[in-house]
This record gives sequence, C-alpha cells and structure tokens, in this order.
Amino acid sequence: MRITVIGSGAIGALVAGYLKLKEEDVLLIGRGESIAAIRKKGINISGVRGNFKVNIPIKEKVDSFAEVVVLATKTQDIQVVLESNSGLLKDSIIITTQNGVQAEKIVSKYFPVENIISSIVMFGSTYLKPAEVVHNFEGSWILGKLSNITIDEKIVELSKTLDKAFPVVISEDITGMKYLKIFVNANNCIPAILGVSMQEAFSDIMVSRVSINILREGFDIISKSGIKLVSLPGFPLENITKLISLPLEEAARIYSGMMTKLSKEALYGSILQSIKRNRLSEIDFINGEFVSLAKEHNLSAGLNSRLVSMVHQVELNKRFFNKDEFLENVKEYLN
Repeated sequence: MRITVIGSGAIGALVAGYLKLKEEDVLLIGRGESIAAIRKKGINISGVRGNFKVNIPIKEKVDSFAEVVVLATKTQDIQVVLESNSGLLKDSIIITTQNGVQAEKIVSKYFPVENIISSIVMFGSTYLKPAEVVHNFEGSWILGKLSNITIDEKIVELSKTLDKAFPVVISEDITGMKYLKIFVNANNCIPAILGVSMQEAFSDIMVSRVSINILREGFDIISKSGIKLVSLPGFPLENITKLISLPLEEAARIYSGMMTKLSKEALYGSILQSIKRNRLSEIDFINGEFVSLAKEHNLSAGLNSRLVSMVHQVELNKRFFNKDEFLENVKEYLN
C-alpha cells in the first residue's frame, strides 16, 4: 500500500515519519523550506517515544498514484491542494485530519464521498521548524465515514496499516466526535493571542476563567443547534459537561491544573504554530464554527466572536497581546 501524506507540518511529518519507521511506502508532500530541510537531514522527531531521524522522500507535488492520501494541510489550504493534484488523486482513498467539521465538505466537492475517510487525531505534536517536530503526547487516530456511508472492509484494512503509527479507533459517528473535538481545540486561541505556550497561558486562573466561558458558550450554541456530541476515546463528553456545570472559579482551577500538566515539553496549539510560521490559522474552523452556528440559529456567540477577531488581529499585525490587554478585551466574559 503506497501512502502519500500531503502537508509536512506537525501532524503530517509525525504521521509520515512513524509510518516510514514501520517500513511503509510513504511519500511526503511539502513546501519549499520543508522540502530542502527534509531532503538534507530527514525528519527529526523528539518527544514521548524518544528521538528519531527518519529519511523520507519528499516532493512539492503529487506525481504518482497512491492508494491512500493523508490530507494533513490546514482546512483553508485544502482547495488549492486538491485543485493542483486532483488528477492523480481521483482513485485514492482520501483521509482528512483537519480540526473542525468543514474539511470533508470541501473534499466532497472533488471526490465521491465513498472515497473519503474522516479522521480525528487525538495525539499532540508541535512543529518547531522545518524537518523538526515534537511528539508531545500519545492518543488514538479515529477513522469514520461520512453520514449514511457504512463502514466497509476498505477502512478496516486501512486501519491495520495506520495502527502501526497510532492506535486506530473506527467510529460509527465520526461527525458527533468531530464536533466534540472542537471543544478540545477551542481554547487554543488563547495561547495564540498571547504568543505563549499552553502551559504558560493556562497557569493563570483569570485566563482559565475565560477558557471555561468559551466552553460554556460553545456548548450552549451546539445544544441549541440540535447537534449531538459523541464521546472521544480518552475524552468522554462528561469532561465538558461536568466542567462547565461547576462554579466558575472551581472549574477554572481544575482546567488550569489539567492544561499545565498536559505535556513535559512546551505545547503550542495549532493556531499559534500557524501564526509563528507566518501563515493564516484555522481559527475560523474552530471557534469560528461556534460563531457560524450561532449566526445560523440566531444565537449569541459574543466571546467566541471576540476571540476570533483577536486572533485575526494577531495574524494581521504580527503582534501578540499581553495578558493585561487580553483580559481587558474579554473582561465582560470573566464572570
């Protein structure tokens, strides 16, 4: 089975690297600086499994057929990638890995839904610089089909290969899980606004109070939109429902303790990693999903709207907010 991984960032490089270590036939597709660095010194992986150097072929564009294509770009880059490579991908199985719920909608404009496998990555990684990634924490790789498409032998067989890199879970309701994963990622916007690690950002109780209110507002929007959330492996729905039901100060302290102990290495969420690479982040597909749903159902998303706007300010102005500025901007949501 030939596997092409499109995207050489935190997820793409880690997935390609681990599969290559298991002697799978893997081709990585990247951009200029990554291509030069990986060709010169391979992919250097550090973190929870130790240190590895993986030599792997990397190209700028797909130039041959692969049975499986792991799409590891940001959601906003999918259209360009597919338009420039769709000819060679038309008979491939396409696996999405993006946060949010919009990736599959975009991919389905180019490929039949039976060729699309939706996935959720529960493991964490950080892109340090071209050819260097940190594997911060372990987690499963969840696979599922789009609505009304039954699980078939194809996905079961594929799971055996991908399981060599990360433990694979096959879900009958991947959509409900993807909506819950938005809550897992929803607070990544705060370190991105502050320009600091997740551990540093959430060590502050006032900042963590904002985090709880992000989750409360998002849960209210999801519930009133009629969306059913489904528990993730290692992250049951009760993690959210119990947390947001507690008094704000207690919930903030619990959340702060969880986040500061999440990884021994400094952990930077996907939004901040994009900003540090001078690229647009996926904020519109995470917190922005709450905002879109609120607009569609005539609901309020004041806090999430404010945070989306602040991330875009950081992207545009190349300047992070300090903690006092951040708290001043969200002070109405601290209680």
